Amino acid sequence: MNNRILAVDDDKDILKVVKANLELYGYAVDTAENWEGAQERLSARTPDLIILDVMLPDGDGMEICRDLRKDFPEMPIIMLTARDKVSDKVFGLESGADDYVVKPFETLELVARIKACLRRTMPAQTEEKIVIGSLKVDFKKHLVSLSGKKIDLTPKEYDLLCFFLNHRGEAVSRDQIRKNIWKDSKIYSWSRVIDVHIQHLRQKIEKDPSAPKYIITVPGAGYRFIE
Repeated sequence: MNNRILAVDDDKDILKVVKANLELYGYAVDTAENWEGAQERLSARTPDLIILDVMLPDGDGMEICRDLRKDFPEMPIIMLTARDKVSDKVFGLESGADDYVVKPFETLELVARIKACLRRTMPAQTEEKIVIGSLKVDFKKHLVSLSGKKIDLTPKEYDLLCFFLNHRGEAVSRDQIRKNIWKDSKIYSWSRVIDVHIQHLRQKIEKDPSAPKYIITVPGAGYRFIE
């Protein structure tokens, strides 16, 4: 699974370097040069982590971070700034940031901090592999296969599958799915976005998506993953 990162900075050169280097490490990276552009990216696709510059042409990064926390309470946020005073770092962390990186920075340092932030927000996975019928999921390698053939899932589809597997046998509501997968108040529990993603997942893991054997619909409740 490729984690998606949104990098927000008014310096085009920094954005180019961050995007190029993080993509080398397997991350999918969206960029924005101001807060207005960042909001457009957020409304189109929710990232797994945000890198946010403290000083933007159309907003204060600290204030923006506080606002982000209201809509994305569990979203990892790394502040990016040229300010290196301890008081500035403390203020940034108190604004809701998970970490604080000072410019100029080394790519290895940024990647290490990104990994640490993502680990803290990732649900604990006690099982390394799960095999149910012809479906096999290797959590350690992030590999999914059906009847021995590898299946390519999008990040959200993989997250959905892992969520269902961790709650297999249980009826889970759309609201539970939204809170655990999207963590985005703009995606409502009744939104078709959830059903469409589940439909796409069924098309990839079910032999007959029209008569699913794994992910079944529970009328009035949501969905259940059957072993």
